[in-house]
Amino acid sequence: MRRGSVEVVCGSMFSGKTEELIRRMKRAQFAKQKVEIFKPAIDVRYSEEDVVSHDHNVIPSTPVDSSQNILLLADDCDVVGIDEAQFFDMGIVDVCNQLANRGMRVIVAGLDMDFKGQPFGPMPALMAIADDVYKTHAICVRCGDLAYVSHRLVASEKRVLLGETDSYEPLCRACYQKAENLRD
Repeated sequence: MRRGSVEVVCGSMFSGKTEELIRRMKRAQFAKQKVEIFKPAIDVRYSEEDVVSHDHNVIPSTPVDSSQNILLLADDCDVVGIDEAQFFDMGIVDVCNQLANRGMRVIVAGLDMDFKGQPFGPMPALMAIADDVYKTHAICVRCGDLAYVSHRLVASEKRVLLGETDSYEPLCRACYQKAENLRD
């Protein structure tokens, strides 16, 4: 029987989370393992179907509307990849546990915090059940330190606002505090 596991890759935007997911999935493919990659259907920034990093590395994926769809579509896989997990419903935690308990390696990538520096969606629970958590760091665009959060550049209080460098910038804790104080 195969050993299942859950691996979480988390961090701010522009930190290489998706890049790391793609790297791990391609290594599994190279090892001739059966892989399937999923992403939330709402994420159409670079592609409606593929998972694409900000550096434009690409891997084919299956967009899904609900975490439960992953259970139906991941049958008979060795490795399951899930990108942008923060956009999924809380059921994603149980889905990842079920897949790992079936002997699958589950690799999940997502933002650990939202633009306000608050834990984002199911990510805290996914990190809690994970066998391994790998935190990636972007570089603060203002001072060069390790980034802490994805600072939103556009005026919107919506928690989910898809965007790229036109909407977000990675900032360290100190630069984020300065930026937030300027808004007040």
